[in-house]
Amino acid sequence: MVDASMSGLPPFLTENSGLHSGFMMTQVTAAALVAENKNLAVPSSVDSIPTSANQEDHVSMATYAARRLLQMTDNLSDIIAIEWMTAARGVEFHTPVGTSPSLTRAVARLREVVPPHEGDRFLADDIANAKTRLLAGDLREICPTLTDSLRG
Repeated sequence: MVDASMSGLPPFLTENSGLHSGFMMTQVTAAALVAENKNLAVPSSVDSIPTSANQEDHVSMATYAARRLLQMTDNLSDIIAIEWMTAARGVEFHTPVGTSPSLTRAVARLREVVPPHEGDRFLADDIANAKTRLLAGDLREICPTLTDSLRG
């Protein structure tokens, strides 16, 4: 959505690209989190360490795998919060053209805690607020399996 040649929307979802970075850094943040998740997803078995007098080489990996999964889930929550913010901004560029009732509700819920993006500002707090609402289940009726899987 931030690539004007693909989305038909303003570059980086800002009216003054070049002067304002818009959602450029949220894209960089999401890309970094995806890269981290790809790294965390490498199976522990590719680097096994024998235990129990060389009788076992995978038992000790379960705890490490669970810890990695927790980090990956947390990263995914941030990524989806960024996507929620990005989608809301994209929808708002199409105003006054409407969208589906579900998407209208999703944007309205986000706007309760994240103000519309105008100009540049620090977005870490917005991402954190969107993530909090996401994990609280604010999108459950729109995408039930999403919020249930993120909350474990």
